[in-house]
Amino acid sequence: MKAARISIAFLLAALAAAPACANFSGGSKSDEEKPATPGISSFSMTPREEAEHLYADGRDEALKAKKDLEAGKTKNAEKKFRKALDRGERAVAIDPQYHEAWNLIGYSSRHLKNYDHALVAYDKCLSIKPDYTLAREYLGEAYLEMGNLAKAREQLAWLQTHAASSQDAKDLGKAVADYEGAHGLAADSTAAPRDTSRSAPADTSRKGW
Repeated sequence: MKAARISIAFLLAALAAAPACANFSGGSKSDEEKPATPGISSFSMTPREEAEHLYADGRDEALKAKKDLEAGKTKNAEKKFRKALDRGERAVAIDPQYHEAWNLIGYSSRHLKNYDHALVAYDKCLSIKPDYTLAREYLGEAYLEMGNLAKAREQLAWLQTHAASSQDAKDLGKAVADYEGAHGLAADSTAAPRDTSRSAPADTSRKGW
């Protein structure tokens, strides 16, 4: 009788210990099957954040491409400009109002000699943000590369009227003057004067390129 009591006591003790053993082995089955809480992943991004990430990546590729051009590494530069173009196009596919990304598309397309695509991108950029002076400078430079001095002067006139003190106005002014000098052309005396009193606030950020 005493032995029977000992056996029952031992059995009850073993059953009581079973849940504790399960915890040491990594938790019960119900714990393992709990679904992950949605929306807390560190890798999740909003559409705008994804577009910004693509744009930043594309801008970095454009910067590297510019350095390759300066070093005479034309082939390497072309590959990087294609990557930059891809990132810009993916960014505007997500956010069509992303004017900086449209400018990146224009910049990359221009350096790939795809001027039609570049003009469309610059026009789209400026339709969203007309006072984005960097795009106006680059659009003017694109026209110079295409041999269209009159159109380049139009962009310079806009910059001289609305953002005369910006670096973009100065850079395009130099580019136009260099083009005129290289082609034996006199400066356009009808160009708009630099009326700084009418200058409006503009986004003169160079974005590093």
